[in-house]
Amino acid sequence: MTAALALWAALGLAHAPPPFRPGPPALVVLIAIDQMRADYFDRFGSQFTGGLARLRSGMFFRHGRQDHAMTETAPGHSTMLSGRDPARTGIVSNTLGVADPLAPVIGAPGELGASPRRFIGSTLYDWMLAADSDAQVLSVSRKDRGAIFPVGRARGAVFWYAAGCFTTSRYYADTLPTWVLAYNAKGGPASLAGAVWRPLLPDSAYPEPDSMAYENGGSNVAFPHALPTQPDSAAARLAAFPWMDSLTLDFAVAGMRSMGLGRRERPDLLVVSLSTTDAIGHAFGPDSREIHDHLLHVDRWLGAFLDSLSGREVVVVLTSDHGVTSFPEYLAGVRHQKAGRVSIADVARLAGQRLAARYRMDFGVGVDNGLLSADVPALKSRGVNVDSLATALAASVRQRPGVADVFTPAALARASGQSVTAGRWRRLLPAGYGWLVAVSLKPGYVWSDGKLSAEHGGMGDDDVEVPIAFMGPGIPRATVLRPVRTVDIGPTLAAYLNVAPTEPVDGRVLREVLPGSLATPPRPRPSIQAAGPRTR
Repeated sequence: MTAALALWAALGLAHAPPPFRPGPPALVVLIAIDQMRADYFDRFGSQFTGGLARLRSGMFFRHGRQDHAMTETAPGHSTMLSGRDPARTGIVSNTLGVADPLAPVIGAPGELGASPRRFIGSTLYDWMLAADSDAQVLSVSRKDRGAIFPVGRARGAVFWYAAGCFTTSRYYADTLPTWVLAYNAKGGPASLAGAVWRPLLPDSAYPEPDSMAYENGGSNVAFPHALPTQPDSAAARLAAFPWMDSLTLDFAVAGMRSMGLGRRERPDLLVVSLSTTDAIGHAFGPDSREIHDHLLHVDRWLGAFLDSLSGREVVVVLTSDHGVTSFPEYLAGVRHQKAGRVSIADVARLAGQRLAARYRMDFGVGVDNGLLSADVPALKSRGVNVDSLATALAASVRQRPGVADVFTPAALARASGQSVTAGRWRRLLPAGYGWLVAVSLKPGYVWSDGKLSAEHGGMGDDDVEVPIAFMGPGIPRATVLRPVRTVDIGPTLAAYLNVAPTEPVDGRVLREVLPGSLATPPRPRPSIQAAGPRTR
């Protein structure tokens, strides 16, 4: 038995499931795997035997899309249950995500405070509350933004990993619940000190080389990989090792049982966001033996997690917040493709310096994944011709290697509705957002500050495409190849539960999930009212 499976058993998941209780779905489960590319199911699926295999055999949409620019964790998670694009959730980037000094993290004074205060509008949980004020939610992740944004602004049981334990911020509570304190007291992260990550399968099962010099920042590139032997150091480094996901799932199960989720006549919501794929993907890349083996671990642990849901009528959804592009070094050296790392940070820095020198003020000029932003109202109030400034900045980046499309606000307003890149920028940027230039890259090129890591954040297929899968009572089993979007998940679940979005949404009900009359969703309702009986 591996160390992770032994830990899984020790923390209480190795037991007989409770008896099956028939009835309407009592629990909605969203599983988000951070940086999970859709093509991982094609590449590794024959070796999946657990939860990923079971979800793949449900209603599986191969070409799901995070259909917006800035394919990062915060914007991606904001789309999953809101039914709305980032332009309408207000979550444009990780930088402008959950950080909130007014919401300190409980028991972790060194961590940045976090809350959903920037999130605009509602999510599936709000729609469930509109129909049933007793609906409960539990959302857990290693990342604060992964736990927070699928739920939106509702105050519920929302927890993430910080300072070696699971906790939350004072936006949600002043103290941790007894069950969380008890879970943390078990010391699961510290007990993994010195654990060694070895591949689950024989070397012959992995076609990927295990010695690419650019992986993991150029050091410790090959198996085995070991956690530090000191408990505190091991807990701090755990985020980049597979066992972090096993602990996240185990914590979710502990919370589900303590809160009694899925034991009522009406549905509750459980959100689990697994973040380790993102950490390993950045370090070792999507073409590595490490990402292959890690997903085999996730598959096995998800199988145990789904088994723990027995006895509840459950609908489960799987998706991701974004994909990832291969190392440019891999694309150029192994696949012999044009590839490279691109930065326009120097353009933003020089523009900011010149504006500050001229007007004796900092206009907040900065760049994030090709979006050059600034305090546009402050510029305009000082007589700066913002259109001319944006045009000049666009000209300075247009000829750089790897650049595909460059938009100023005026150019984006004029761009054809058939332009894929223009559409994705429009679906990212809220009205009135202060920006000057938006840049997209050619395939194989990534935004990079020079760090030797695999990256996402662009609009190539490898960044945008994510899996979307549904599994539950009455949901057919099929593989669907037409493109769908993550904003479709919330409206589809709402129709499945016979609740109505409380505001207009951008997504559509996926007719394949809800055959027959259930494919027509309820109309949005402006006020709280009781939901009628299920038509299923």
